[in-house]
Amino acid sequence: MASDTTATPPGSVQCPVCFKDFNSDAINGHLDICLLKSDTDNSLLTDSGGPPMKKFCSEASPHLPGSGNHSTAPSTSLGVFSMFHGNKSKVPLQNDTYASLTNKQPGCNKGVKRSLPAEPEAVCVGTRKKFDGQTLNAAQTVNLRTLLTSNKPLAAMLRPNTLEEYFGQSKVVGQETLMRTMLDSQEIPSLILWGPPGCGKTTLAHIIASTSKKKGTARFVKLSATSSSTAEVREVIKQAENELRLCKRKTILFVDEIHRFNKLQQDTFLPHVECGTVTLIGATTENPSFQVNSALLSRCRVLVLEKLSVEAMGSILERAVAALGIRVLEQEQASPKHTDQTNGNNPKIYIEQKALDTIAYLCDGDARAGLNSLQLAVQAQAGLLGPDSSTEEIVVKEEHVKEGLQRSHILYDSAGEEHYNCISALHKSMRGSHENAALYWLGRMLEGGEDPLFVARRLVCFASEDVGLADPLALPQAVSTFQACHFIGMPQCEVNLAQCVVYLSRAPKSMEVHMAYNNVKDCLRNHKGPMPPVPIHLRNASTRLMKQLGYGKGYTYDPTVEQEYLPEELQGVDFFTWRPSGP
Repeated sequence: MASDTTATPPGSVQCPVCFKDFNSDAINGHLDICLLKSDTDNSLLTDSGGPPMKKFCSEASPHLPGSGNHSTAPSTSLGVFSMFHGNKSKVPLQNDTYASLTNKQPGCNKGVKRSLPAEPEAVCVGTRKKFDGQTLNAAQTVNLRTLLTSNKPLAAMLRPNTLEEYFGQSKVVGQETLMRTMLDSQEIPSLILWGPPGCGKTTLAHIIASTSKKKGTARFVKLSATSSSTAEVREVIKQAENELRLCKRKTILFVDEIHRFNKLQQDTFLPHVECGTVTLIGATTENPSFQVNSALLSRCRVLVLEKLSVEAMGSILERAVAALGIRVLEQEQASPKHTDQTNGNNPKIYIEQKALDTIAYLCDGDARAGLNSLQLAVQAQAGLLGPDSSTEEIVVKEEHVKEGLQRSHILYDSAGEEHYNCISALHKSMRGSHENAALYWLGRMLEGGEDPLFVARRLVCFASEDVGLADPLALPQAVSTFQACHFIGMPQCEVNLAQCVVYLSRAPKSMEVHMAYNNVKDCLRNHKGPMPPVPIHLRNASTRLMKQLGYGKGYTYDPTVEQEYLPEELQGVDFFTWRPSGP
């Protein structure tokens, strides 16, 4: 017990298990060895008839497996590592409980401490929990019976754990890229992962978490902005400060759908990301320029993940088919001596290569949608057999996949960035007189749920800005289209919009009116000094006094007579050819 009272030398940390002093750089490695030895000694005590020791956890855990007779203890009993808790007032001391245990068993070694859980896992909202065992590596396979009866999506069961199994983002994390080098060396900066749904944002965060857990370099905490509060964020940050101070271990905080946090909530991260208390990884489907605080954005590196290509989707589906033990029908026919990998009473499942290709094309680069569609097609065909069916083979065909998908999954957000990207593409296609491209972008917007009146208003603008006086009928055509959309609505008005788009695409273009008016605005904004007065002969003489002052004097009511209409300073200016002078 002398070690309990000995002062800890400066710059060293005391092990909470054996109470020895170690340098701060060596404490993490010693804890792993010391805790493993403690767990072994604890199991020997249990085998010899001694009382099983309580386990401890660095986060709150209501009931830990393997706690023996103490499994019914209150959830507030957390063991000796209460210093990792942000709110210590909620953690009761256990000296009395531990003393009572040792008094009942005199032969028990008091130096043996409670052991860690065998496999600590990712933390979610401040609570340590284990995965359910259904997340797989590429070499593992899923029992087909599990696939047919599981409620867990296939995309979650087959989530990759290494970058070698991560397909479709080679520009960001491919070999010899800067980010790949940083991830391999565990020098992970704060990141904002931006990309469409199903492109691999959450998967990349899980790969970082898995690598950090194996190497013991960082603690991983996961939050969702859709369900977490600012208080939970502050609690995680407080735990991260304790972890960094006591164990010199960093904390990686993953916030899914970070754009759901408002600006005030996002400000909570600023000082802690700035000083390195936490490494923030945020995932968002929205443009971070609009949805993430500029101050937070300047402290993070933005990784743009692209929509998965058809080739990448094909690789993902091939990995899934191999993990599930499903055979591709064409490959099976080409190599009939294929080894039987089925187990028990599971039926053999085959899938046509054309069905896989259809999924890859129709899922629109969304891996989650593609994998879950494959699962749905297999489950649907297996469900048609019934529990008493003697059929030993199931064949998934292209029509089964199409029936499950119904239609192509179109990425479009009428209030997000894709909204502005598509309308910009439509406007520029009409300006370039490319009627086919203009019709395509119109269809992308309307099929994605865009408001037809929004498109019609932009066509009215285009009629004056880009067609102008080259075809004076373009403006009445666009206005009539707007009225038609207002009168009848979708889906009938889509033909009215298509007619107007083709008309404006084929119409001659003239931007002289638009450019001339822009020159007028530049002239007014760049004018130095007071604005020139209206020439006196152009002024309105509505009263006797104004006439006596000379208002309107010299004006000739005859359009054939040449007169001056511009102020004296601007006489001779042609705004159709005028260019603003330099500063």
